[in-house]
Amino acid sequence: QVQLVESGGGLVQPGGSLRLSCAASGSIRSINVMGWYRQAPGKQRELVASLTSGDIANYADSVKGRFTISRGNAKNTVSLQMNSLKPEDTAVYYCNADVRPWYDTTSRAYWGQGTQVTVSS
Repeated sequence: QVQLVESGGGLVQPGGSLRLSCAASGSIRSINVMGWYRQAPGKQRELVASLTSGDIANYADSVKGRFTISRGNAKNTVSLQMNSLKPEDTAVYYCNADVRPWYDTTSRAYWGQGTQVTVSS
């Protein structure tokens, strides 16, 4: 089995910063991509940022210049530094990883449980 555990999130004022972290564990042979999605009430889940195993980062236009995705110090971890937060960034943020387990010949997507980010004064 593969598990993704998120940490961080919370309540912050507009213009503030938060940092989210995600750690993948379990029977992991390799990870192709790790990233973050978010889902606001009444809206579809959307990609926020992703990072490939070759360190290619991709960002949603709405967060470019404000959010930074990076690899953590520990293996199979990724962080999302969120600066200049806006009320429209309020959502549940989900960690996502495209993982090939040791017991499988193909990769598939795994999800964390989600962490709430609320930007409000």
